[in-house]
Amino acid sequence: MTKKVLITGGAGFIASHLADELLAHGYAVKALDNLSPQVHGHAARRPSYLDNDVELHTGDVRDRQAVIKALEGIDAVFHFAAAVGVGQSMYRIAEYTEVNNMGTAVLLECLSAHPVQKLVVASSMSIYGEGLYKTTDGRLHENAERTLEDIKAGFWEPRTAAGQPLTPVPTPEGKRPNLASVYALSKYDQEVMCLMVGKAYGIPATALRFFNVYGPRQALSNPYTGVLTIFASRLLNGKPPMVYEDGMQQRDFVSVHDVARACRLALESVEAGGMAFNIGSGIPQSIIGTAEKLTQLIGRPGSGPQITGKYRMGDIRHCFADISLAKEKLGYNPAISFEQGMTELAQWLEGSAALDKLEEAQQELAERGLVV
Repeated sequence: MTKKVLITGGAGFIASHLADELLAHGYAVKALDNLSPQVHGHAARRPSYLDNDVELHTGDVRDRQAVIKALEGIDAVFHFAAAVGVGQSMYRIAEYTEVNNMGTAVLLECLSAHPVQKLVVASSMSIYGEGLYKTTDGRLHENAERTLEDIKAGFWEPRTAAGQPLTPVPTPEGKRPNLASVYALSKYDQEVMCLMVGKAYGIPATALRFFNVYGPRQALSNPYTGVLTIFASRLLNGKPPMVYEDGMQQRDFVSVHDVARACRLALESVEAGGMAFNIGSGIPQSIIGTAEKLTQLIGRPGSGPQITGKYRMGDIRHCFADISLAKEKLGYNPAISFEQGMTELAQWLEGSAALDKLEEAQQELAERGLVV
């Protein structure tokens, strides 16, 4: 019998690719989405990229009646609905807390009355804060932080309390969270609530900590979304990508196709209940190198990255995934190389249009003292 799956936030970038993955493997898919203007524009129409076989319910995850209606006939739930953006979360505090925390609470209350066979929640690498490091003598160091004094003096790299240098290493799920933004706090709350309530009501729940997901269908006019989208929006408008700090900070970029497959594997895994998994590529990339690569691929050689030398509150220096647990328990192995994924992104960007709202977003952050 075909299982019917609900995806909250199901009209979004990652969720739409997950819908494709599920449909291709014989699942029926329903989506609940409020079609937020920041993501989908003010027209609030069904996005053209969402497969016609997806049953779309327009509604908000905070609306109990909308959630109850969407859950009718559902066997499993992917909870993707969330307000996304580290910087914006630091001044739209109530909004992020309401959408992410309260929205999850409403969903879980509904599920407590009508349990499903599986719940998978989209968590985030942001919960780690800084990734894992090691000292010069090889000891692991979990609590790497940067002081504002160091940052203002141009010392971008974290150091020990004694001032010794640290080297970033892959971050495993066992690293303790170090919540550096309201967004990170809300994602951690989503994760913990889902695992906690799932255990209490006998719903196998799994949290997937997504790293920097990229690929076709990203919201190009949203200045608070992924860094590659922001770079693309600038380039499509004939402007250089703007890079914070010195550009040497490292991130883990993972293709949305690999992420969608990881989600399906988590749904189908018997062992995944009650667990959290990193979903990334496991390979670090520098931000400056990534900006240069995208500039080259979309043919804007005169738009080399602009290094601002500025720091945004809530930003971290290095974080990339240890994906060994997902490999072992889910059978997850990234199939799309960075070169392949970036080439696909560049091809999708051909002929695309975007409103560049980065400078407006930066101004909002600066006015609140969130950029130094």
